[in-house]
Amino acid sequence: MARQVQTISEELARELASGSDEVLEAFGDRLGVRVFLRGNELTFDGDEPAMTQAQTMLDELGELVDQGLSIGPQTIDAVTGVLNGKGHAVDVLHDVVWRHRGKKIAPKTVNQKRYVDAIRSSTVTFGIGPAGTGKTYLAIALAVAALVDREVSRIILTRPAVEAGERLGFLPGDLMAKIDPYLRPLFDALLDMLDGERVTSYMEKGVVEVAPLAYMRGRTLNDSFIILDEAQNTSPEQMQMFLTRLGFGSKIVVTGDVTQIDLPREQRSGLIDVRNVLQDVPDISFIHFDRDDVVRHKIVQRIVEAYRQQAERHPDGRPG
Repeated sequence: MARQVQTISEELARELASGSDEVLEAFGDRLGVRVFLRGNELTFDGDEPAMTQAQTMLDELGELVDQGLSIGPQTIDAVTGVLNGKGHAVDVLHDVVWRHRGKKIAPKTVNQKRYVDAIRSSTVTFGIGPAGTGKTYLAIALAVAALVDREVSRIILTRPAVEAGERLGFLPGDLMAKIDPYLRPLFDALLDMLDGERVTSYMEKGVVEVAPLAYMRGRTLNDSFIILDEAQNTSPEQMQMFLTRLGFGSKIVVTGDVTQIDLPREQRSGLIDVRNVLQDVPDISFIHFDRDDVVRHKIVQRIVEAYRQQAERHPDGRPG
């Protein structure tokens, strides 16, 4: 057991001491060291490998604070993930995609940074991985930024309503009221990034469109940022139909999780099929997320891992 005492900046000390010691507890827990802070002197006890990791973590956190970022327990998780991915925390976490009412939306893992870079540089990007990895949220943030910066003239958000054939008629209201449950997650993400009045105005003017995948057939979508969510619930034919809607000046992002397929058992997922068809096509990127990219509650990572193991036993994404 070794001990190291280090004098840190007052700004970093304030950040580490915030949140009723939750940040320090997260620091010690993630790295397997005991951490004590008095004034601006930080002491940690642990074995040599853990001490080395703790020093690296401290250096990364210091750079983030110097860049004006606040530190919380989730930051410790994020930096741990970045370091595990052999990345540099400032390069990943300081790439702010969008700001709204003081809230900063930025990648929190190396894979999320790769995803953001791929969307910026590729015409078509696939984000494939489990829940909680930020696939849809980051894509919508980039879409809003592109719209505000006038890189595109409209945003189109779509997803398949896979249960509509059986259950739509039993729901109250008109067609839009019936499909609202399927599209609500996209609305919620938009409202996190823009004021409600602005979202309403954009939708009334057709600048933002949120619609079921079936509404895409027969259209050519120019000068648009188009996001297909829950793509694991498309058929290969639907996936082909959607991708061929791409017009000039447009960008497509497709997101999905092949462990959560809700199609009839005999129906193959278009998201699984498209990986084999388009993997080597230029200007198309595939980014695969895993449990280390989950930025929700820790239990979500464990749930994701359990489903990943099941998916390995059933490669088609369907339990036997």
